[in-house]
Amino acid sequence: MAGLLPIRRSAIEALGGSPDLASVAIARRIAAGVAALPDPATGKRMPRSNDPDARPVEAGDIVGGALLHAAFDRVAGRYLERVDGTAWNRALSAVDERLGRDRVDAVLEAARATFDIGEGRRDALFAVAGAWLANANPALRALRPLIADDEVRAAGGETLIAALAGHFNGRPPFGPDRLPLPAMLRQPAVAVPDSLAGQLEYVRERWAELLGDLLERLLLGLGVLDEEARGRWARFHPTVGGGAGAGFGPGAFGEALGGLAGEPEGFSTDSAWMPRVVLAAKSTYVWLHQLSRWYGREIRTLDAVPDEEIDRLASFGITGLWLIGLWERSGASAEIKRRRGNAEAVASAYSLDDYRIADDLGGEPAWASLRERAWARGVRLASDMVPNHMGIDSRWVVEHPERFLSLGEPPYPSYTFGGPDLSPDPRVRIAIEDHYWDGTDAAVVFRRRDAATGDERFVYHGNDGTSYPWNDT
Repeated sequence: MAGLLPIRRSAIEALGGSPDLASVAIARRIAAGVAALPDPATGKRMPRSNDPDARPVEAGDIVGGALLHAAFDRVAGRYLERVDGTAWNRALSAVDERLGRDRVDAVLEAARATFDIGEGRRDALFAVAGAWLANANPALRALRPLIADDEVRAAGGETLIAALAGHFNGRPPFGPDRLPLPAMLRQPAVAVPDSLAGQLEYVRERWAELLGDLLERLLLGLGVLDEEARGRWARFHPTVGGGAGAGFGPGAFGEALGGLAGEPEGFSTDSAWMPRVVLAAKSTYVWLHQLSRWYGREIRTLDAVPDEEIDRLASFGITGLWLIGLWERSGASAEIKRRRGNAEAVASAYSLDDYRIADDLGGEPAWASLRERAWARGVRLASDMVPNHMGIDSRWVVEHPERFLSLGEPPYPSYTFGGPDLSPDPRVRIAIEDHYWDGTDAAVVFRRRDAATGDERFVYHGNDGTSYPWNDT
């Protein structure tokens, strides 16, 4: 009955063709184009403000709306399989008899003229029902330039919907709540009227048995909506910590991903030592510079750290020495900072070329010397490993791009990558998004191009989870 989400012919023409609304990359391009489309009823551009009732369309609205209506389509198909295989023919006959075929055809013709649908009467009936469900859903109000059904309503669409609902009210109920089919399809919007994420979560939980492989795609829509809700919250409430979209919290998403949110800690077997550790953190290069001044000689590598210094730390009761910035750093990190105007900048300690002890700290042999001398005095060495802090020119990016989240095309249509190649390895070419150079954007991906094959991947930047992406990771 619902069909897939009907899209206006005028919108498809303006956007350059019939799109796959459930593709995140395509949805982001559509969202950028929809911002320029007028409201079909008023001819005015959709408002842009911080009011969530008037905000412009986002990719999550498009993906979420498409997936919600894909769920409606799946449920309608299950109704055919399990209840009545001739349901739609019966429905058409019933509304023809109640309203008269001419009145019904006038509405169906208005639907064909308005939406990109097939020529059959049943296709048009699906479009009328689907458009009515979409436009009666408060959570899809931002999609009006794509889905508005004013012309269909003007031709008598409301009367046809009432007749259609009346017919199905007399047919066998369906679904977990045993409702007539139209009432069942309206239930997500009734239960969670102002949250598309909440409606998708409702569908995922209540209709799981009916949806099959569509369940996994619903998680994609929930993830996109959650990401955009967090970003919107940060823009409108910059002094308040994050938050998920209404009706959808991290707990539900964690459960959907297999219960990872409740996964217990897995401590090592050092249980006798760990509770009593006294840990001192040292920024390695700063510490070596300080030691050079204190001891009056050049101390640049780990094996040059004096025994006296380790004795001094141990005398304070310190049993662990955390060395920050121990790993070989990214050359691109320093290059980006210098090109942005900081001529004396060095690479970030959290933008790495590889997880090996930095050459200018003496490499593995120098580290082994310090480790053995520290251990002899009851001091253990520690460092950290954060895989999303690899540099954009790192050995992993060059040799193992599959270890990183990436796309085959930029996630936003405005992204361009015409800047300098930041890779020292001739096998790949690395470029960050152009707007980084002038400070007008914080792009979420960089471009990796294979020099031999020309294959392009757009790899997501890392960060610490609290702010904008780090352009050198």
